[in-house]
Amino acid sequence: MQRNRFLSDLLSQLFDRPGLMRGRDDTRSITELCEALLSAEGEVSGFRLASTVLERYRALDDDAKISFFEYLNEQLEIDAQLVADLAGQYAKNRDTDVFRNLSDAAEPRRQELLRRLNQPTGATQELVAMRVDILRFLKTHPELKRTDIDFVHLLRSWFNRGFLVLKQITWDTPARILDKVVAYEAVHQISDLDDLRRRLYPPDRRCFAFFHPSMPDEPLIFVEVALTANVPGSIDDLLSDARVPLSAEQAKIAVFYSISNCQKGLAGISFGNLLIKQVAAELALEIPGLETFVTLSPIPGLNRWLTSQCDDKDHGSVAEAILAQHATPDEVSQLAARYLLNAKRDDGLPLDPVARFHLGNGAAVHELHAGADTSENGIAQSSGAMVNYLYDLKRTERLHEEFALHATVAASRPVQALASATRAKKPKETSA
Repeated sequence: MQRNRFLSDLLSQLFDRPGLMRGRDDTRSITELCEALLSAEGEVSGFRLASTVLERYRALDDDAKISFFEYLNEQLEIDAQLVADLAGQYAKNRDTDVFRNLSDAAEPRRQELLRRLNQPTGATQELVAMRVDILRFLKTHPELKRTDIDFVHLLRSWFNRGFLVLKQITWDTPARILDKVVAYEAVHQISDLDDLRRRLYPPDRRCFAFFHPSMPDEPLIFVEVALTANVPGSIDDLLSDARVPLSAEQAKIAVFYSISNCQKGLAGISFGNLLIKQVAAELALEIPGLETFVTLSPIPGLNRWLTSQCDDKDHGSVAEAILAQHATPDEVSQLAARYLLNAKRDDGLPLDPVARFHLGNGAAVHELHAGADTSENGIAQSSGAMVNYLYDLKRTERLHEEFALHATVAASRPVQALASATRAKKPKETSA
């Protein structure tokens, strides 16, 4: 891969060096350059024009970037009337030429521009970074959502599973990539090199990441895995520097304890489902003794939900006790179970984002643990509670379908019993 990439870069430099010089001297505006790239000129000098546009874009301030996106949004929009006319013709006559014209008219010109901008080496990464800017600007310019939809459409095709490369991250992985693992870790912060080494080097630790050939030094998403003898109930114990490592042969459980998306520009393009299932398959081949695949996951929305439940006649006083750190472990687990199984959004899906992710992948809520994450963040978001989601590889497809079609929340019987159990109300404290 590196040899092919080097050869591609070398040939591009040899054959396009005069063009690149002309690009730097080109006095046309960025929008004029885009129109040229979409024209017959772009067919001849696409690499040079695309390189020039990307170079110009990098130099823009935020106001100029917004103007650029407004140009994409308005000037490279579809002709809605033409699409309607052609759709009417095609409804009456399924002619191939009409279908071709309809297909061409229904695609905004900005999609073709983005495809042509993606020609130079490194352009894919620049377009991913460009989408980060769009996402920032959407807050004040929601009309740019149309352009963002086109970015997502193309990025999904460029980053589909067929192009992704699964690699294991080890202590011997190049430092430039290890630095990014530290920077991108979004669930359990890596405090220093010793902490990183504890997550990568021992025989009972693994880390896997997806890469894209056009971004070989940029992980797209990575998952950290612990190999254990039992289903863990505490992230503090799992990451303890005092623990005694197991040999891989002693492990019975593979625990996915942290999964981090690395590229903000790829938000909304999910790799986690593919990553977890492929890593589970890889580990099952490597370590035949593995019997169970679970997560040890945060419950990021629990405290927010508990705050909204303080006036509930059934469990409001318990919710208050949990938030005040006065509740028993059983009380924490019971309300966490009610939250994960019963708290829903308006569309019927679980309120908790991590639950939506794992249940959507075909996992089931397996066990709940109070006092599992005593970090400042763990206490703030879930009063220290965590949850195991079970990935039963024989059931994931069926559970995924049930969740996708009916929003069914799969859960073990003990968790179901926790969620439905009645508990004596905790009396409200009264002042003396």
